[in-house]
Amino acid sequence: MQKFIHLTDTHFVPPGNLLYGLNPIDRLALCVADVNTHHPDAAFAILTGDLAHKGQPEAYDALKRELDKLVIPYHLLVGNHDDRANFRAAFPQARFDANGFVQFTFDMGEGVLGVCLDTNEPGKPWGTFCATRAAWLKDTLNQTGDQPVILFIHHPPFKVRLKRMDDISLLEPRFFIDAIAGRRNIRHMFFGHLHRPLAGSWRGIPVSTLRATSHQVALNFVIEGRIPGSHEPPAYGVVLLEEDQMIVHMHDFLDRTNTFLL
Repeated sequence: MQKFIHLTDTHFVPPGNLLYGLNPIDRLALCVADVNTHHPDAAFAILTGDLAHKGQPEAYDALKRELDKLVIPYHLLVGNHDDRANFRAAFPQARFDANGFVQFTFDMGEGVLGVCLDTNEPGKPWGTFCATRAAWLKDTLNQTGDQPVILFIHHPPFKVRLKRMDDISLLEPRFFIDAIAGRRNIRHMFFGHLHRPLAGSWRGIPVSTLRATSHQVALNFVIEGRIPGSHEPPAYGVVLLEEDQMIVHMHDFLDRTNTFLL
């Protein structure tokens, strides 16, 4: 069995600042401490984008200081709030494809290949997956043969019926859909962006996301225009990957509810 940690939407701001009344740095610090205490045996952590809220260099520097406290390796994606140049300066170890997109693969263990994708469109809240990015994905998947693949992406390429969030999902996902068409080796797709716990399937692919380590989006199927925010507790995912199954546990790491034996 392979264990890994899924985090998303850290939304870091420069030190000394709050975001929607919360301190994203403090919240991630508590998350890192919880992971280090309870899951030091995890193989890695992966963050599915919106690392910084406005892409400032100081925010990325602060994020790196916190993530470097993890006792496990970590992988990073970018989201719509991120700035690729500032991200690259703060994380020189970050991996890019030949066209400058934050797209790469890595060995997840258990014979599974992780494929990380870039949906950032500078200055826009919605996601884009252009023909160039799709060509990279298609070529990568062509090389995998029958090897199991797990996709990591920031924007979901489908609607979740939260009206305001659907307006800023991956717009016009036709290139993405074409790149994965006919693939039977995609075991799962992890994503971020929604700041909500959600699981299901899309085009036969199991999908999941979870609440951010920062602020949340309220569960409201009616509101349009402004995004309804929420201070629901943050979470991280504990993913247990095996040859014949994969289980995602979503852990509210700041929940202090009493536990007891049944």
